[in-house]
Amino acid sequence: MAGSYTCAQCLQVLRQGVRFASTPTRFRGLAHSRRTCAVSTPWTRSFGSERKNSPLGGLTTDKPPSNVKPASNLKSSSSPPSLSHRTASTSTGPSVDTRTYLKSDNLFHSFTNSPSPAIRQRAAFIKQNAFCPHPSHQQTRAPVSPHDPEARKTPEETHLPPAHSHFECPDCGVPIYCSEGHWMDDYEAHLEVCDTIRQINEDDHDLHSGRIFNEFNYPGVQDDNYVVNMTNWDTYLYTREYDAINDDRSLRQVTRMLTYPQTITSVLHELSPYSIHGKNRLTAEGLKSFSALRYSLHPPRTGESTDLKGLRLKAPPVRIFILGARAESSLPREVWLQLQYMFPRALIHVIFIGPESMANRDAEFPLPARTPENPFGGIVEDRLGGQMKITTYVDYFHTMYKANYFQPFDPYLDCFMLFHPGLGHPASSHEWQETLPQLLETKVPILCTGYTQWDMERDINWVHEKCAGEFDLLLEPGENIFRSLRWDLNDLDPHDVSCGNWGLWGFRGKRYEATFKNE
Repeated sequence: MAGSYTCAQCLQVLRQGVRFASTPTRFRGLAHSRRTCAVSTPWTRSFGSERKNSPLGGLTTDKPPSNVKPASNLKSSSSPPSLSHRTASTSTGPSVDTRTYLKSDNLFHSFTNSPSPAIRQRAAFIKQNAFCPHPSHQQTRAPVSPHDPEARKTPEETHLPPAHSHFECPDCGVPIYCSEGHWMDDYEAHLEVCDTIRQINEDDHDLHSGRIFNEFNYPGVQDDNYVVNMTNWDTYLYTREYDAINDDRSLRQVTRMLTYPQTITSVLHELSPYSIHGKNRLTAEGLKSFSALRYSLHPPRTGESTDLKGLRLKAPPVRIFILGARAESSLPREVWLQLQYMFPRALIHVIFIGPESMANRDAEFPLPARTPENPFGGIVEDRLGGQMKITTYVDYFHTMYKANYFQPFDPYLDCFMLFHPGLGHPASSHEWQETLPQLLETKVPILCTGYTQWDMERDINWVHEKCAGEFDLLLEPGENIFRSLRWDLNDLDPHDVSCGNWGLWGFRGKRYEATFKNE
């Protein structure tokens, strides 16, 4: 049966049938190759495993690790047998797949004794860089929030020098304390996040388990007769015709990546769950700004078709500027295409801007030369579904703004998106001092997310401090309906647990309406 005439679900059933049926050796080899491809695809990369202090994103930066390899033999760190060896074994008789996969009931392992080499390497990184959070140790840095474990280390109680985290909690399997005694003494404080860290442990091992991730089969263009319900993740995945996800762990894995395009869609779509009615957080100024964008994203039907008589003029593309781009720029393009499928009649141009926007995209180096036609060396991807284009600039927005590279800005066609910008973080706030006034001058909507409620409130307070009275609130701060359901661990501080795009709020430069005084 030709693949082009078979739907995705039937192809999946055929693959599973070929893989598990008792078939000749050549079909077993086919199943083996398909299984290997499914494990090594970019969709199986673990997000949130690598965190560092980013100049634009604050202390916690989520990025997919670049060293994740196919989990072909999780019980052994040795390399897989060569191709000639496999060929010789299959020629003498029926081949037996000796690889060991982690089952759903065998996902919990301590990081140090993990069957995955990548997780063992992560455990070594934590032991080398993380410090024990017990209050008897001296502070290693200034606390960034009241919930920071370093805030518990007061000068009156601290009498021990800092010590690295070498002892693994037997309940969550992550090295957190320096010794078993400190773990037992501080067990009540650790119990607040122990269950969450254990869930992170199992989710990370699930990504390295070697199973086939059917939840990463994304749907394509949807028929216009179907309406998407964006009340929550369950209604969205069901009405968008995703494959059925019956496991909470699989739901956490798929929402970890879909949270980026869906966060933008949930605000800009005409069926947005945010409204001015009740406590749905949308303000009157926000309704004005987002109505203008929705007018461009949902153009009226004009009888357009592919023949000569059906040619119609189209509006310019809607530009979505993603500033301080990091992990979101390296997402598989099938994830970002979900943004286009939600606005099938509009042209969309996604623009990643930031010095880390090419992280984990080593295959695209070297960067294009800076020429008069391309003065900032932008990397253009314009073959994405026909109605979507992605451009990446490894530079700062305020530098490009001074060069008038993106001007003019139009409230009907432009929008800014800041994923975990760290506006108020002490390590990154100085990077935004020059950019923030320029964003307010454009008078276009600015959407921001945060890892936690404290992270979001810190950014809001910083904006109020720097530009009080110069901006209007479009979307009141609160929990993001389409936040990531999977929790992430900060390798530099294992007690720091957060999730991608937890909070969401929006603002815009204040627009002064002209008034006339009657004589």
